[in-house]
Amino acid sequence: MKRRSVIVHIATSADGYIARPDGDLEWLTSRPAPAGFYGMNAFMKSIDTMLLGRKTYEAGLAMGAKFDSKDRSIVFSRQPRPADAPSGVEWVTAAIGPFVHRLREQPGKDIWLMGGGELIASFLDEKAIDEFVVSVVPVFIGDGIPLIARRHRHVPLDLQSIERFEDGLVQLHYRVQNDS
Repeated sequence: MKRRSVIVHIATSADGYIARPDGDLEWLTSRPAPAGFYGMNAFMKSIDTMLLGRKTYEAGLAMGAKFDSKDRSIVFSRQPRPADAPSGVEWVTAAIGPFVHRLREQPGKDIWLMGGGELIASFLDEKAIDEFVVSVVPVFIGDGIPLIARRHRHVPLDLQSIERFEDGLVQLHYRVQNDS
């Protein structure tokens, strides 16, 4: 049985931000997307579990996301589960390393780590990320939430592919060179 991979599939501005400081994504959502939505439609067929932080979860709800029981949605948070959270959404306060180890051993498709920057950093520090697919949007926004929260680290990446789209977006696919 193939071990499930944890994949960060995310868009950043050309200056490395995933959102403005207040979480605004207008710079990203106002763009017309090509057919196939930069490969996202195909990617969604390869996963069955989404991992996200509380702020990303709340931003998704505000943008109209539906978290149903078709795919498994797991929210990492230090805060208790809200009473109005959909029943299909799991709320996790457990340590990332052991939780992801157990999750990878369960049967299923790959796992999408959506964000945000603090959660991605915590997963990276626990060596719990296998791949990054980073769509670099051709715009500078000047300030915002970085792709990965700033901490002292050195994580080598192995470039798998580069894809350029007609609108100037470039998608970089990396494997994380974890020692384990």
